[in-house]
Amino acid sequence: MIHFAFILKTYKNKDTGKILQELYDFNFRQLELSIREIGYGDQSINKKMKDYINLFHFILSEIHFWDEIMIEDKKKKIKNILTNFDKINDIVQYFDDFSLNLSKKTLNSYLKSVSNS
Repeated sequence: MIHFAFILKTYKNKDTGKILQELYDFNFRQLELSIREIGYGDQSINKKMKDYINLFHFILSEIHFWDEIMIEDKKKKIKNILTNFDKINDIVQYFDDFSLNLSKKTLNSYLKSVSNS
């Protein structure tokens, strides 16, 4: 979910809006199917999906200004998301690198190998 949040943050604009919406819908549809395969009932699935969607939007809000904030603030935000993660410095560096890598390429460059169009 964190990776997908960075993708949405980086590529959100009117040119990619439709594609990002399709990716969003696909990701959460796959998540729902995975929950169903585990064997949860419909009521449990609805609750779990609501929890996952709320978590995802929390992650989006935490990373919204990622590129503009200082490293200490990034560490706090990652700690809010990954509460039991010990290597905060490593994960902050990883997502800094991931964000930079995303900004250097187009969304289509990531999708062309998995898309039929």
